[in-house]
Amino acid sequence: MKVAVPTLDGHVDSHFGHCAYFTIFELDENKNIINKTELPSSQGCGCKSGVAVILKDMGVTMMLAGNMGDGAVNVLANNGISVIRGCQGNVNDVVNAYSQGTLVDSQLTCNHECHSKH
Repeated sequence: MKVAVPTLDGHVDSHFGHCAYFTIFELDENKNIINKTELPSSQGCGCKSGVAVILKDMGVTMMLAGNMGDGAVNVLANNGISVIRGCQGNVNDVVNAYSQGTLVDSQLTCNHECHSKH
């Protein structure tokens, strides 16, 4: 299983669409981290950048994010990537919390102007 986290300086970037890069974690069948790589972020608003297709092609099936607009959630879902919003802190800690089943989607939607221009 592969999990992506929008990242800035080793922490969950609070705005998915403008993150510095994505940290991609590969988890084994017991949800232990077995590999970690970085994917540079595309320019522009996340839901319009094409990153969902790139992540899908990499085998990502879960996004652990801070804030995210409905457009991005829908684009990711259409590419087979589930989303948990409201994550914060060190990316390793967030993925470990996911592995332990303690993360819950905040269902909070980002309302930045770039999301309203669909």
